[in-house]
Amino acid sequence: MSDSLWVYVGIAVAVLVVVGGVVLGLLRGRGGADERELGAPQVPGAPGPSDADLAPDGAIGTIEHPGEVVEDEPEVLPAPAPTPTVETPEAPAGRLRRLRARLARSNTALGKGLLALLSRGSLDDAAWEEVEDTLLGADLGVQASTELVERLRTRVAVEGTTDEAAVRTMLREELLALVDPSMDRSLADERVGDRPACILVVGVNGTGKTTTVGKLARVLVAEDKDVVLGAADTFRAAAADQLETWGGRVGVPTVRSDRDGADPASVAFDAVKAAAELEADVVLVDTAGRLQNKAGLMDELGKVKRVIEKQSPVDEVLLVLDATTGQNGMRQAEVFSEVVGITGIVLTKLDGTAKGGIVVAVQRALGVPVKLVGLGEGPDDLAPFDPEAFVDAVLD
Repeated sequence: MSDSLWVYVGIAVAVLVVVGGVVLGLLRGRGGADERELGAPQVPGAPGPSDADLAPDGAIGTIEHPGEVVEDEPEVLPAPAPTPTVETPEAPAGRLRRLRARLARSNTALGKGLLALLSRGSLDDAAWEEVEDTLLGADLGVQASTELVERLRTRVAVEGTTDEAAVRTMLREELLALVDPSMDRSLADERVGDRPACILVVGVNGTGKTTTVGKLARVLVAEDKDVVLGAADTFRAAAADQLETWGGRVGVPTVRSDRDGADPASVAFDAVKAAAELEADVVLVDTAGRLQNKAGLMDELGKVKRVIEKQSPVDEVLLVLDATTGQNGMRQAEVFSEVVGITGIVLTKLDGTAKGGIVVAVQRALGVPVKLVGLGEGPDDLAPFDPEAFVDAVLD
């Protein structure tokens, strides 16, 4: 055989070997795929699928890489918004019973002092002068104190008794006459025709006026009134926030400006308008505390009332007075009455003081009744004023 023939034979053999190897490789690959598709068992000793390769609890996963299963991410729902808690205020009747004990404690010195003096075996001029001094010390006022002493002297002389029970009866009757239970102490808190009642609340700085408005809202809500608050105190930065917090606790809306220093008359007007649109029973308008000797501030208060009256009559103007100011509060009351026409008094901080005579003094000075009294720091420590309960507490 020639050399060239051997060359051709060698080339043919090499080609056959290469082709055979390729064919064998393809057949082995197809067979492995078939085994995997048919779930053929793994070769003994070969590692099986790991736990990470399997979707838990039969969940269907997405295969991103060989041997890795990525679960579908669960849908995350937003947490439900918390439901605001709306408080149920204490009924006014319950407050009177609870607060009477506090008032009795604060006026113990006045009641006991008077009874001790009047129950003496002998009442001379010096004793009666002591009685009068005790009444003056309780802020009853000079005229009222003199009048009460004269009435008591006459009755003691006529009835000729110093028995403590009899003296107590006489003192109760005369004090009650001074407090005057015949005054109309009801609040203008009922709708008038097709409009809500409008109550304007005024007072000097530091009397607790905004807090009183918030507490009054609770009184009215406890009586099933629909109330709207107007935050017309735009000079004190926190006043509107404070009032809104009070209203929110009992589900009452507050109309306020979104900027400090806004025109208070405009805010008051908007509050009355909103109350009419909401068909509320009553709108309470809080105003900025002001000093009674500042003419500009008092004129502005008059403007607030006039602007409200362009839309609705003002049915009630409540003056908030601090009971501890005593006779100093009389001048305050008189100036406010001249500017906006006071219809009722709210006495705050009557607890902790034996100066309950301020009730008589302020009523006499203005000719308007004390309608509400504050006897504590609690949210329901504002109650309608009851003359008989007040006098009984003084003498308790």
